[in-house]
Amino acid sequence: MDALIPLLTIFMLAVFVGFEIITKVPPLLHTPLMSGSNAISGITIIGAMVAAASSSTLTTALGFSALVLAAINVVGGFLVTHRMLEMFRKKD
Repeated sequence: MDALIPLLTIFMLAVFVGFEIITKVPPLLHTPLMSGSNAISGITIIGAMVAAASSSTLTTALGFSALVLAAINVVGGFLVTHRMLEMFRKKD
């Protein structure tokens, strides 16, 4: 319980810094940023698979839920990136 306050403080600072950084990104860099986000979600998927293979029921459930959410994030990111790249294609 003693470690909860510092961990929550770090989490809130990370949320604030992340929000400030993302809102300052110009529209031209959104597609490369989305690709980087997909790569990070891919790493999350690997960690979630390791957690889901655990012997603990709680860890397995949390790992499975993390796996599902990260997979949704990756698929959605690829769909958004594909849609954004379609805007730059020449029309015949």
